[in-house]
Amino acid sequence: MTLSSMFILDQKGKVIISRNYRGDVPINAADRFAQYIQERDEMEQRPIFTDEGLTFAFIKHNNLFLMCISKRNSNIALLLMYLYRLAKVFKDYFGELEEESIRDNFVIIYELMDETMDFGYPQAMDSKILRESEFLFI
Repeated sequence: MTLSSMFILDQKGKVIISRNYRGDVPINAADRFAQYIQERDEMEQRPIFTDEGLTFAFIKHNNLFLMCISKRNSNIALLLMYLYRLAKVFKDYFGELEEESIRDNFVIIYELMDETMDFGYPQAMDSKILRESEFLFI
């Protein structure tokens, strides 16, 4: 599984936090996702879709979208599992995962994203293990 980019977006598709792990996805790829969610109502949105050679996978949690993009032939089930586990890690750290907690803790969010993903490959996703890291001790 290789993930190219990871995004946290608000309910309208505006990027709050982004992380490009591999550099093989254009900067405007998140705009395609925003257009996708704005053009379709919630019942028509599929959690996985492709557009111009990019595979988008997303989950919706409260008023946020956690979305990742892969340019390679990735195991999509692992991408979705990563997103769900990342949401759980954020909830373990911040109590609730919502836009305000993301904006208030963006530095820690970036650290967690870097600790849980290395060049597009998932790493440790257990909150207990992450808390033992000297940089992420809260």
